[in-house]
Amino acid sequence: MSFLRRRSATPAGPDFDVLAMDPGDWPGNLGAGLLPAPDGTCQGVFLRYDLFGGRGPAMIIGNLPEGSQARDVAEGEVPFEVAQLLIALENHEEVTVTGTEDMPVMQGDNLMIVRRLKLSETRISCVQFDRSDNVLVTIAAWDRPITDDLYALLKPLPAELFQQG
Repeated sequence: MSFLRRRSATPAGPDFDVLAMDPGDWPGNLGAGLLPAPDGTCQGVFLRYDLFGGRGPAMIIGNLPEGSQARDVAEGEVPFEVAQLLIALENHEEVTVTGTEDMPVMQGDNLMIVRRLKLSETRISCVQFDRSDNVLVTIAAWDRPITDDLYALLKPLPAELFQQG
């Protein structure tokens, strides 16, 4: 994915491009969260897409750079984004990863290897892929499958979206 790269100038938010759906393409509310490290660097960004009408969170897309502590999960544990989705849903059940499956997916002219995670909570769909800049993208969706159509909607979001002020 050659169009993704580290930014040369450091914005007030993350120092990497955030790959997600444009907020204008989603018919609901968007919330963004930054994961700060003690030294002030950005350890990741996650975007929470809620359905219109307050019907609850439908999807979380995370972008975690190499070295982010949120990427370190024990075998069988769910990714950070799945845990955030469960918190947003006020679902306190124990959920584990029961298996994975790698599959090739095209995004524009780029071939990605997507890991589809199988979870003990079957209403959650979760996929992960590594970008060319070593940022791990995780998509967790509630009660809807993640199809190949979704990858066509993913694009780098403008840096201004994450600047303070």
